Amino acid sequence: MSISSVSSGTSVLDQYQLDSDRFATGGELGKDQFLQLLVAQMNNQDPLSPQENGEFIAQLAQFSTVEGIDNLNGSMESLLSGYQSSQALQASSMVGRTVIVPTDQAVVDTSAGLDGQLALSSSSSNVFVKVYDESGSLVDTVNLGALEAGVHDFTWDGTDGGGNLMPPGVYTFEAMATINGTNTQMATLLPANVDSVSLGAGSGGEMLLNVAGLGSISLSNVYAIQ
Repeated sequence: MSISSVSSGTSVLDQYQLDSDRFATGGELGKDQFLQLLVAQMNNQDPLSPQENGEFIAQLAQFSTVEGIDNLNGSMESLLSGYQSSQALQASSMVGRTVIVPTDQAVVDTSAGLDGQLALSSSSSNVFVKVYDESGSLVDTVNLGALEAGVHDFTWDGTDGGGNLMPPGVYTFEAMATINGTNTQMATLLPANVDSVSLGAGSGGEMLLNVAGLGSISLSNVYAIQ
């Protein structure tokens, strides 16, 4: 590119953009070339209508802003690449693990039973957990008695009310607490096995855990990892 090719009717920033487009496939027009263009424009300006200092300062400021945005974009792309790599590494370590999630359903190996938790909003004189099979039939009731407010553990041994071992499958757990004379449903936290992991789409996508019996849940909804 010849420096003398800068015309007096073209601003240095416009010429910089034109040359940037021209050299897009052969290299990047850098700061040195820009400054050469600036000097060339000053040397070739119309002496009868010279540009004021303010115009050059504005051009320099605009160039500096554009260059800063380009540098910021590069830094963000590098940061995003590192974040996605970290997500992929984290994802690989989650497969096969057991997570505790806020849900009322769980795939239960009844020969081993199930250990779950319930979140009690206030103290209660009578807390119990009803267990339902896949058809919605009541299988068993786990009585926990009086409890204070907080998170409490409960265990279902995998049998029905008569002590008969139930088949493995998906069961629903309904935690109830008697508060001020009224039975109120409480939230439950149950275990689930992570079958696979999906990385969220887009730059802000969150990692999704594909868990047995529940489908996909976001990593932010996981209460604990066992």
